[in-house]
Amino acid sequence: MKYQQTLDKLFEVVGGKENIKNYEHCATRLRIILKDDSKVNKEEAEKIPDAKGYFFNTGQHQFIFGTGRVNAVYEDLKTVMGDSEGSASDGDFKEDVYKNLSPLQKVVRTLADILVPLIPALVTTGLLMGIRGLLLELGVEFDSAGLALFGMLTDTAFAFLPVLIAYSSTKKFGGNPIIGIVVGLMMVAPQLPNAWAVAAGDAEALTVLGIDLVGYQGSIIPAIIAGYLIAKLEKGLRKFVPEMMDLVVTPFISLTVTIAVMLFILGPILQTVEHGVIESIVFLIEAPFGIGYVIYAAFQQLLVITGLHHSLSIIEISLLNDTGRNVLNTLGTASMAGQFGAAIATALLMKNKIKRSNALSSTASTLFGITEPLLFGVNLRHFRIFVSGMIGGAAGGLVTSILGLAGTGMGITFVPGLLLYASSFWMITQYIIVIAVAFIVGFVLVRIQSNVISKEIQ
Repeated sequence: MKYQQTLDKLFEVVGGKENIKNYEHCATRLRIILKDDSKVNKEEAEKIPDAKGYFFNTGQHQFIFGTGRVNAVYEDLKTVMGDSEGSASDGDFKEDVYKNLSPLQKVVRTLADILVPLIPALVTTGLLMGIRGLLLELGVEFDSAGLALFGMLTDTAFAFLPVLIAYSSTKKFGGNPIIGIVVGLMMVAPQLPNAWAVAAGDAEALTVLGIDLVGYQGSIIPAIIAGYLIAKLEKGLRKFVPEMMDLVVTPFISLTVTIAVMLFILGPILQTVEHGVIESIVFLIEAPFGIGYVIYAAFQQLLVITGLHHSLSIIEISLLNDTGRNVLNTLGTASMAGQFGAAIATALLMKNKIKRSNALSSTASTLFGITEPLLFGVNLRHFRIFVSGMIGGAAGGLVTSILGLAGTGMGITFVPGLLLYASSFWMITQYIIVIAVAFIVGFVLVRIQSNVISKEIQ
């Protein structure tokens, strides 16, 4: 095996392979849950070959290997552990993780599990919006049929967003996802007045039993709750509904009760709450003089460290749905660029060629929007470096505020994120300016402190 030496050291660090209870990997990290955490040698954890860093969070020992390599290390680990152990692809790992989470962390993790699977569809929609804008910028003329087809490509995902979320939510909570789809479709059915049309004054709400009903176009929280209700009703009904009647009775009651509760009780309340929460968050981000932008861009990478950044998807989706623009995408890239500049400056200060090479390789994935190797391999090892990156991000946030820049989608940042600003050459230029300013400020701040930092990193 290619990574036998890496695994030998890993087993030594975690107290032997027999101490491994479960394991999994994400884009950059190998995540391990142990039977006895006290057996971990944290000092030696930083010396595992091919690893760029280690940290412990929510009951998981996380080893940073970077994109690509983590997949290979994981496959070798599976071989050594055997198929019967640590089957990270099944639900056991997530169950073990949830046991170690606080209530707030469980909510965040649940939202991420529901919303993250939707990101590819929303990324594609954002890219299509950028392509349409770029073609129009280049002077390409479309007839009404062409614009209608582009509208189908760019608007469908958001028009039927509750359908996607209800499906994902129902699946997450263990219900029948097909019932989730049907409930989601009912929430945006043409028989209900379009929510956007009602908000614009172009249509009137449908009044039934004194309750004003509108469609749930673009709604997120109501669709999540609908999926939760479906799953809970199904599980509850199956405890006493005879098997021979289950195929008819369970889905019938689950569907009708859920849609009735959503339309006449919870739905209107949740819509109001959702709009209030989202508007409050947006108000804070868009505080006067760009203060909100500066603070968010400075601290966004702290959210990445904790994993809380996944919960921001709900805000990004709402921004795109309401305005067609997503400033959090721009600010997230600014935050990455600041840390990227600080890391590059730090790597260039390293005299040891191996250390410098490892540091530079840790930064490469940042260009594609993945910063964990950079953060844990370089910047978080020294407070001055990370703070320099934060200030760089803040500078990028200020420039974002001045330019009034925002992306047309979500899910991709940094270099791939250019596609979300392709509606005009000026937007692309502004995006590059934001990245350049954040990078340069982070880089220069590290160089200014080079005498002190050089002593810390050698």
